[in-house]
Amino acid sequence: MYISTLQSLPKTAQTAIEKKSNKLVFSDDQRPFVSIVVPAYNEAQILTKNLKALCQYLQSLEGSYRWEIILINDGSKDDTGKFADAFAQTKTNVIVVHHAVNRGLGQALRTGFAHASGKYIVTLDLDLSYSPDHIERLLDKIHQSRAKVVVTSPYMKGGKVTNVPWSRLMLSVWANRFLSFTAKRDIATLTGMVRAYDADFLKSLTFRSTGMDINPELLYKSKVLKAPIEEIPAHLHWLTGDQIQTSTTPLRKSSMKILRHSWSVFFYGFAFRPGMFFLLPGLLLLLGSGLAQLQVFFHCVGAHGDLLKAGSGVGINQAISEAFVHYPQDFFLAGILLILAVQLLGLSILATQIKYYFDESFYLGTQTYIAARSKSSL
Repeated sequence: MYISTLQSLPKTAQTAIEKKSNKLVFSDDQRPFVSIVVPAYNEAQILTKNLKALCQYLQSLEGSYRWEIILINDGSKDDTGKFADAFAQTKTNVIVVHHAVNRGLGQALRTGFAHASGKYIVTLDLDLSYSPDHIERLLDKIHQSRAKVVVTSPYMKGGKVTNVPWSRLMLSVWANRFLSFTAKRDIATLTGMVRAYDADFLKSLTFRSTGMDINPELLYKSKVLKAPIEEIPAHLHWLTGDQIQTSTTPLRKSSMKILRHSWSVFFYGFAFRPGMFFLLPGLLLLLGSGLAQLQVFFHCVGAHGDLLKAGSGVGINQAISEAFVHYPQDFFLAGILLILAVQLLGLSILATQIKYYFDESFYLGTQTYIAARSKSSL
């Protein structure tokens, strides 16, 4: 890991805010310091242009916020690192950190978090598929609401998506619907990266993901800690490589590893509500067992009637035996479904209990870490 430009800037304490024209306004010494973390991998074609656009936008916010950009060159094989270093030479508040090899989005973000000095940390895609103006709305929301995380959401009311290939859009939509369901529907978009974090809270978290699954993991652990999470509507707009949309330019191609992403979505859906994955199949099997047992009951009633007509004994055991001789498959089906249903319902209770223990352990561990860090900083 190499750092081409570093600037140490202090964090600012919370201060009173005056609101004018729906915009946060601070005196110079009260402006919160914001770190913009931008991962980059093989982005040489768009890097300089998009960094210039991002810096120009951030300069327009300097009445409200002080800022730095931390760009993580995640082992790019093109000239991303070279262009990033050249750009950083022209800006005192642009930091470039290099990974010698590609280590994945999760590790790139972790590196960016470690180098961030701001009170707030905003994560942003270098392709600017979420335009820079989302930054101000994220920061205003997190400052006003005192949330720990603010998420941009193209899938909530007021959000929209344009220029995204249909197959890629459907994958994202259904992945987020699934995760939203398992997260009890209080967040519409859980896979997006463009967010604002309270830096102290973010740095108190421990997370293991090195790939794209870092995004649902961060929200999952925030929810475990019962941290307030807010969401703002956003516009996701994919652009072409030169960031200029014309009628003749093709749509951006998706390079997502579908199987890996699908697995991470399923895994974090399970992590949010593990009991559900056993409860629902268990209830369906219980219903199937009930229907099979009802069929067995009718067979027994029919056998009882046949025995009466034949003048034979009419004991219940005889009726059941007669029905079993003619319909053994229904008896076996009812029994097997009942056994599987009971097992799955038991696993649902066990999974819920294990999640509870994990949540408690993670909460206590995080609080212990925060207390130890606060003590060491005194």
